[in-house]
Order: sequence, then C-alpha cells, then structure tokens
Amino acid sequence: MKLCARVVVALAVLVTWTAPRAEAQIPPPGCSAGILPSLAGSLICIPPPGAWNGQLVVYAPGYTPPQLPLGFYQLSTPDGTSLPALVQRLGYAFATTTYRKNGLAVLQGADDIRELVAAFPAAGRGVPTKTHLAGVSYGGLIATLLAERSPELFSSTLAACGPIGSFRQQVNYLGDFRALFDYYFPGVLPGSPVAMPAGAALLWQSTYVPAIQNAFLANPGRALELMRVSRVAYDPANLMTVIQSATAVLQYNVLGLNDAIATLGGNPYGNRGRWYFGSSNDLRLNLLVRRYDAAPAAVAAMGAYETSGDLSIPLVTIHTTADPVAPIAHELLYLPKVDLTGRGRFLPFPVARYGHCSFTGTEVGLAFLFTANLP
Repeated sequence: MKLCARVVVALAVLVTWTAPRAEAQIPPPGCSAGILPSLAGSLICIPPPGAWNGQLVVYAPGYTPPQLPLGFYQLSTPDGTSLPALVQRLGYAFATTTYRKNGLAVLQGADDIRELVAAFPAAGRGVPTKTHLAGVSYGGLIATLLAERSPELFSSTLAACGPIGSFRQQVNYLGDFRALFDYYFPGVLPGSPVAMPAGAALLWQSTYVPAIQNAFLANPGRALELMRVSRVAYDPANLMTVIQSATAVLQYNVLGLNDAIATLGGNPYGNRGRWYFGSSNDLRLNLLVRRYDAAPAAVAAMGAYETSGDLSIPLVTIHTTADPVAPIAHELLYLPKVDLTGRGRFLPFPVARYGHCSFTGTEVGLAFLFTANLP
C-alpha cells in the first residue's frame, strides 16, 4: 500500500515536466511559503496531524526562462490538479523551491534543494522518516547530481527525461541544431549559437515561432534534412512534430543563451572540427556551416555540471526514446560512468514514444516501484 502511494506521488510530480505556467502560481491553502538562506522561495506542505505518514517528497522543478519573474510555476498537473494537495492527500509532505534564479541554475538549484531539506524540520513536524527526491527534465539533472553528491539526504531518487549523461554534450546538441538551422534557413532567427540580441527573447512567441513555422512549411524538404542531420527526434507519423521539435530546441538558444553565457563565464558552445553528415551534400554543408569556439572559461565551468555515476542510493530514470529536447542517449552516456558496485542502483526505463517527458501513469508507476525496491 505504501509503495502504491509513492507511485501516485511520483506520477503527480512527473507530469508537471518542464513547461512553466505563464504566470507564477499562488501557494495553495495549507502550504507555507518561505525564503531559504539563498533567497530562493520555498514551499512546504504538511498533511494535518494524524494524516502524515512521516515521509517527504522533494520536487526539483524544470527549467524556467530567465525572462520570467521568480515564482512557483509548476504547482499543478496539466489537467489542473494541485500537486501539493494531491501529495498531502496521499499522506506525504511536499516541498519545493523556486530556485534562487531562473534560467541556468543547476548548481544553484542543487544547493537550494539542500537548503530546502534542512529547512523542513522547522516547519513544525520534525525530521521526516524518509525523503524522496523527484526531478523532471532540467530538474532530473539536479536530482541526479544530488543523488551522487548528497546521498545522505535522500532515500531514493527518480529522474525523468533529464540530460544526465553529459552536460557539455547537451549544450553542443542544442548549439548544433541552431548552427544547422542557420545553414538551412538563414536569416529566420536573430543572433547565432553563441550570441543573441538582448531583446530577441521578448519576440520569441509573437515573431520567431511563427517565422520558424512558416519557413518549415515553405520548404519541408529542407526541414526534414535538418532533422536528419541534427538527429533531433520527431514523429514520422505526424510531420507537424518537426516544427514542434525545432521550436522546443531553438527556444533554449533565443530565451536562455545570454543567461547561460553569464552563468558559465563565457560562450559554452563550439563546433570547430565537427563533421556533420546525412545531408544531400555533406561536403558543401561542412564547408559552409558556420564554426564557433567555446570559451575556455565556460568549458572549465561546465565540469561542475557533469554527473559522475557515483551512486550509493537508488536512481531510476525514465526517458522517451524520441525525446527532441534531451535525447535518450543521455542514459547510454550515463551507464558507463556507474561502476560495478553501483550498477544495481541505476535502472533506466526507455519508453518507445515521441515527446519530452510524455509518459503514462503505468510507466511512471513501474519505474517508481523499481526505485522503491532497489537496494
């Protein structure tokens, strides 16, 4: 019975994935909003006396664009169900944070989660008997880093559709798509993979998303070749997902590039010497596609964002096989990092489907049941 409840809690956490609400949400009744030492916002919800099972679910939310004000953006599931209320009905306490900043906040977010766990006992019920961590997409990387670096804080970890295999490869994956997009559709977007005009983000939804759509619809052959060369996933049975995948990837360039450069101390993307293949003319492509160099300071800074595979608590991951944002190849990159003593603690669940974090309740439930039973 206890494991079933944990499955439902995990499902409720995962379906919030990465898309922030248009506006910050007001904390629900019965929850206490506060400020962590880092000045990140905290939200702690505890069931009434006699209804709490003594355990805590800590939620590491996904990416929020830096243009939005700090706030709680992912407190409900896509169907409108309140996540804190659902977790409390199941008998668990719930805690999450805004992080101290939007945009790229992986290291800061991990510290904010640590502060959140430390702050929970002061909410009035003492130390939980168990603390479970769930992270989604961007939060999945944060959760994995915490499982490796602060295992004493958690009993189990569930990371969904996260870029856990290599942070630098994820950066290059996003940058490569922008570089290739500019080759196939020059002039559609402002800036480049390494520079973005300050005001471009404000025009993303109104100007640049329609521009991408129009460009793809006007030349679907070039659009499909772009997807083939970039290896960005789409659903062949629904070619409109080509546009969906492209905009999902390009938004990180337009909305997040300047913040990432500021956070990392320089441009993190480089493609000097990379050979692209799969086009109608690979020689022409590689001669004409623009080349960029990553700043040494940013390359050095990205080392702190890399997972190690050092596991002493269970880590289960679940990932769709056709994820356009964070490819499932991250699981394949992560597995060799885990030594033989930790292999039994890492269990990836591939899901044969298109989409980022597009799971069913059964799939998530099975993943969490395995998490609960791993040694």
